[in-house]
Amino acid sequence: MTQTTAPVKPQRLISLDALRGFTIAAMVIVNDPGSWDHVYWPLLHAKWNGCTLTDLIFPFFLFIVGVSIALAYSKRMEAGAPKKSLYRKILIRSLNIYLLGIFLWLFPQFDFGNIRWVGVLPRIAFVFLACALLFLNTNWKQQIRIGAAILLIYWIWVAYIPVPGVGAPDLSVPEKNWANYFDTLFLPGVMWQKTWDPEGILSTFPSIVSGMIGMLIGKLYLSVKDENKRLVWLYFMGFSMFLAGGLWNWFFPINKNIWTSSYVLYTSGLATLGLATCILVVDMWGYKKWTFLGRVYGANAITSYVLAGVLTLVFYDLKIGGASLNQSFMNGLTQIGFDPKLASMLYAVIYMLIIFVPALILYRRKIFIKV
Repeated sequence: MTQTTAPVKPQRLISLDALRGFTIAAMVIVNDPGSWDHVYWPLLHAKWNGCTLTDLIFPFFLFIVGVSIALAYSKRMEAGAPKKSLYRKILIRSLNIYLLGIFLWLFPQFDFGNIRWVGVLPRIAFVFLACALLFLNTNWKQQIRIGAAILLIYWIWVAYIPVPGVGAPDLSVPEKNWANYFDTLFLPGVMWQKTWDPEGILSTFPSIVSGMIGMLIGKLYLSVKDENKRLVWLYFMGFSMFLAGGLWNWFFPINKNIWTSSYVLYTSGLATLGLATCILVVDMWGYKKWTFLGRVYGANAITSYVLAGVLTLVFYDLKIGGASLNQSFMNGLTQIGFDPKLASMLYAVIYMLIIFVPALILYRRKIFIKV
């Protein structure tokens, strides 16, 4: 990781920084309830098919990764940066993000015989690596063809081709699909769901398309100079993808666990609509004060996520009077009449605000840790 103290450049897209930060804040909230036994359903992932508010968070972040690649690397290529240098930085950054993911899984026991080789940060690393390399070596038309091919091939493969030992795929259950088969056969180490992993091998390919769509939206943003026409295009593209994903859901269910093609379009459409709205409100209308929390989190997004993952063990494992900090919080609020689910959500929000404090210190000191 490298640390810089340069101020944020004025030409940065404030709305994108804010959206990135709000996405990380939402990640912290859904990952750290006061009690997993008491959680409102929108703050949980869909058990299998379907999409909750929580299921939007990860694809939103991958979409933002893609947009950021388009904005950042377009400038570097226009400035004549040698590709060899860019390749080196891309590889190093991807490796750093991946290793941080492994660190979070191992911390604090560091049981190297019990490693989960995939996860949220490893998937971000794979998506960033693939998208950045594609951006440097293909044009937008080629990217559309590649992305469309991945989504169509994945659909046909996962939905219609018989699975060895299973027969016709059954997309209503986790154990009877190609993603499960690949993970069982090829994925080493620990899997999140014992026989399959929501960040497994096969589903990584359509998740890359989530990042690629972000790149294409970023390219669109740069290409259309008139801000009103640009906004119309963003809303049109966002709604079109949202509608296409919803229609595709009839044939290939929206499912985060295996990152279905319909899920890619559905969530990318919503992400595009969200970005367009942020651009309208923040960058065009100038309403920026409400984005402060998002901008702070967004300035050190990965760092904040890692910090939240490390400190949560302290809050869950540190015992005071025989109870952990989260248990003490839950017990205190429920004893005075709070609904357990409300108490659990309040704990998650307070924990997010606790992580906000070090992020704010870094932001105030203009320290931006680039992983």
